[in-house]
Amino acid sequence: MVAEAVQREIDLIVARYPDPRSALLPILHVLQREEGWLSPAAQSWAAVRLALSPAMVQGVVTFYTMYNAQPVGRHLIQLCRTLSCELRGSLDIRAALKQRLGIGPGQTTADGRFTLVEVECLGACGTAPAMMVGETYYENLTAAGLDAILAAHP
Repeated sequence: MVAEAVQREIDLIVARYPDPRSALLPILHVLQREEGWLSPAAQSWAAVRLALSPAMVQGVVTFYTMYNAQPVGRHLIQLCRTLSCELRGSLDIRAALKQRLGIGPGQTTADGRFTLVEVECLGACGTAPAMMVGETYYENLTAAGLDAILAAHP
């Protein structure tokens, strides 16, 4: 299930920790990078690899917004919903995304291109509102600027 090269990368990560179970978060990042989400099989593999219960791994995956427990579109849009971003217009950005993409938070476009999720704090309170598309960070968002951002992610 997990490619040999990925297993070697994970072995190197585990070796950095005195208690192998402490490597769970970085291992989940590696597994998610490979599939785009953390499938039940990937979660189970991580649990076995680190001698953790499947429930422990699932609890971590569902607690942190940085992990995807469901398949996502090719481009994951993470829109900050904390107070600073809301005061500076993230609700308008969410409405504009819904209008342009036809989806709301937690949904994926029919073509599988975009998934929209709301997240807690992207650390851009001074340059709010903020969102990420994949690994690309956008700040000082305006509804007028969304078309160019979306076009940059075919």
